[in-house]
Formats: sequence, structure tokens, C-alpha cells
Amino acid sequence: MLRAVPTYEALREGFDWALPERLNMAAQVLAHPADQVAILDLSHGRNEVTYGELAAMAGRLALALSQRVQRGDRVGVLFSQDAWCAAAHIAIWKIGAISVPLFKLFKRDALESRIGDSGLEIVVTDAEGAGMLSGLAEALLPEDLPEGDVAMVDTGAEEPAVLIYTSGTTGKPKGALHAHRMLTGHLPGVEMSHDFLGQEGDVIWTPADWAWIGGLFDVLMPGLALGVPVVAARLPKFTALEAARICREGAVRNAFFPPTALRMLKAADQQIAGLRSVASGGEPLGAEMLAWGREAFGVSINEFYGQTECNMTVSSCGALFAPKAGATGKAVPGFDVQVIDARGEVTDAEGDIAVKRGCATMMLEYWNKPEATAEKFRGDWLVTGDRGVMEGDFIRFVGREDDVISSGGYRIGPAEIEDCLMTHSAVATVGVVGKPDALRHEIVKAYVVLKDGAVASADELQTWVKTRLAAYSYPREVEFLDALPMTVTGKVIRKELKALATKESET
Repeated sequence: MLRAVPTYEALREGFDWALPERLNMAAQVLAHPADQVAILDLSHGRNEVTYGELAAMAGRLALALSQRVQRGDRVGVLFSQDAWCAAAHIAIWKIGAISVPLFKLFKRDALESRIGDSGLEIVVTDAEGAGMLSGLAEALLPEDLPEGDVAMVDTGAEEPAVLIYTSGTTGKPKGALHAHRMLTGHLPGVEMSHDFLGQEGDVIWTPADWAWIGGLFDVLMPGLALGVPVVAARLPKFTALEAARICREGAVRNAFFPPTALRMLKAADQQIAGLRSVASGGEPLGAEMLAWGREAFGVSINEFYGQTECNMTVSSCGALFAPKAGATGKAVPGFDVQVIDARGEVTDAEGDIAVKRGCATMMLEYWNKPEATAEKFRGDWLVTGDRGVMEGDFIRFVGREDDVISSGGYRIGPAEIEDCLMTHSAVATVGVVGKPDALRHEIVKAYVVLKDGAVASADELQTWVKTRLAAYSYPREVEFLDALPMTVTGKVIRKELKALATKESET
């Protein structure tokens, strides 16, 4: 754990990852007294799951999986916020396999894409998830497990453990492969963004699904590793009243609210008492939101920054320094985050936000994509794809170099939506961009050219995406054009479509 010190400089001074050669994340999260509460499930009443119970659940799963998969095999995890979600990842790591988080809002095409690319054959899930997997992979359900356990596999800190798919602008989503050091790497940023998480009485919750890196490694696994009870609460739909109820009933003291959740809380004028820390990440909040947060929660909202490939790299920390509107925060201890130019040199001007090799949350590679992996780096720097500028120790986010859409806390790749729409018989070509939106930061907008003589409505195309990819990624607006702006090689010029969408939002 980070030492609670009075200054940011003292926090960074002398920090060392001190990673052991042998490391297994399953052992990290279970290293607490058996009778200590690990997860507080508020989805159906109130159910406290202790570390001992969580270990027994993971042991039963590990036994069943050890008879079906080998070390290094990929195994899917398809749950909402549920103790079995945590147990599944722990079990997979325990036997030396690689867990692949899957999302309950995915439709068949999205599931098929990730299952096919990762080569997994088994998914640990519940009855609902089993119904979604028909013909795609074998479903392993908790109710089918016998009692038992297996020994922890002796894994190295650099051995693959998690494969998390991330959105991109070209092609299908890429799988970022991470090692067992990943959890250790998240701890400094999580602790910093929650004003030294791990204080007596701390209880943490996020409405973000545990299928995403933000839910899984910004909250669930760090909370378990630090001995902080994690609240599980499945919300069919986020509302300000439900969020306040969960915080009240769970005695939540530490919350990670994505920016969209914060905007919805602000719109409802919903204050939440009793919070010791509030963290947020994904989009800049701005001075107005930060000021409202201090009123509504009684604490400063700590913004943090990262991405699936290298997470929790930058953070604010109200316990150490005042937030700076428009700036994401300062580099987390153990991370060298700079703005670099096209040659890979650190610059004082606007440039690419980049993270130097050597930090513990940096991915090993993109799964089966050596060229894409090489393109992600510029010398010793992992290039985030975001533009920024240094202002002293603070890093100011300027904008995205790529076209990934940030909507409601999700990073959405336009290419996957375009590919889906192109499978509709009436669509000739399509371009998808993010359109500025007051609530969601951006919404997905599709510009569609129909085939000669073909007919399709906006509702029809929206439903087409909703039922094949995910409910959160469908185009909330569809506009029909006679032609799209194209390069000489036939690629859609999203920059021009983005400018058009931005202009529309201003009128």
C-alpha cells in the first residue's frame, strides 16, 4: 500500500514496484482472514461473502476447469456484478489460465468476435449467459460444480493472466494481453484516486460493469487485494436514486462514478452523504462538475486517466493537491507519463500522451497482432493515441488522435459498428463518429448511404446494431446521405463527418 504522506513529491520519492519474480493474482486477492467480508452483494437483498467463501467458490471452479483446460488456455467470464464473477477470474488465474471478461450487454456478433479471436472454448457464466452462448462456447455454471479445490499454480509476474478487448478505429476490437503483475500495477493509482484507499471503514462501489477494465481492475480486484469490501449491485438501468440507495445501504465510502453517472447525479441534484472519496475517469469533467462534486459529496472528485493497454497512469488526489480543471492529474508513482513529439522526444508543446516502458499495468502485447503491437510503441514509449500538454506536473488532455467514441463511460470503436451496419442488405456504405452530447459526452452517430432503390429507416438500423452488438453502442442518431467523404483509396474521412456532427450539436 502507498504510505499516506503530506505531499505528492514525497509520494513519488523512492517508489519501487518491487515486483517478485513469482506472482499470482489469485493469491494476492485471497490473502486475507477467511472470516473477513470480501464482497457485499446488494442485488437481491443483502448477502455478505467472506474471503473464505470466495476462496471456496474459486476452488470449486478451479477444480472443474483444471479437468478441461491447460495452462495458458483462454477462459471466458460472463457475469454481471456478482461474487461468482470474482470467483471465476480467481479460479482461472489459480490454474495458470487466461481470463477473458465478456459483457452481458454484448449481442451475438460481439460475443462471437471475441470468442473467436481469443480461441476460448469454455465460458464460466450463469443460466442467462449460457443462453447467450448457444453454439459459441461451452458454458460452465456454478450449480454444476462439485466440492473440491486444486493447488495454486506457480506463475511468474510476467506470465499472461488476462485478455481484455479494447475498442479501436480500424478492424475489430483488439485483445490487450496482460500479465500477473497487472493487479500490483493498478494499486498505486487506485489508492491515489481514492485518497489512500484502504483506510478503516472503507467500502468501495462502482456502477461500471465488472466486464470492463474500469470495473474489474479499478474497483473489484484492487478492493479485494487491499482488503476493502466491494459492493456488488446489478442495476438494470443507472438512476440517481438507485445509486444513492446503494451507497446508503452498502455504507459506501469510496465510489468510482464514470462521467455520465456524475452528470446524471448532477441533473437530478442528487447529493450522497458519507463518501470519503469519489473517483472518475474516461472524460475530462471541467470546472463546473468539479465544483458541483464538492457540494454534492463533500469531497473533491479525483480524476484519473488510463486505457486498457496501460491503465491507471495519471490521477488527481485531493488528499495531496487541489484538482486543476481541464487537467487529468499527475503521473501515478511508478509511471513515467510524458507528452512526446513525432520523433519520440519529450516536448513542452502539444503532442502525444505516452507512457514509458517498465510500469506494471502495461500490456504484454495485442493478442496475435504483432504489427499492431509494434505500432503502439514509439521507441520506449507506449503511445496512448490521446493528445495533451504538460502544465508543470499536471497533464492536460487535449483530444483524441484516433476516432474512438467516448459515450457514457464506454470507449466504442466505430469500425465494429460500421461493420455491423454494412451487413444490412440496404446499406451501401456508412461512417460512424461521436457527436458531442451534454449527458453522455458523445453519442454514436451513423451517416449512412443506402443502395440504389433500397429503403431502410433509422429505427430499423438502430435495432440492427442493438440486437447484434450491444445496447450501449447502437447509433442514437442515423442520418442518410447521398455520399460520404472519402480518401482516394476509398476510406471514409471520419474527420469531416466528425466536424459535421460537431457543427450540428452547436446549432
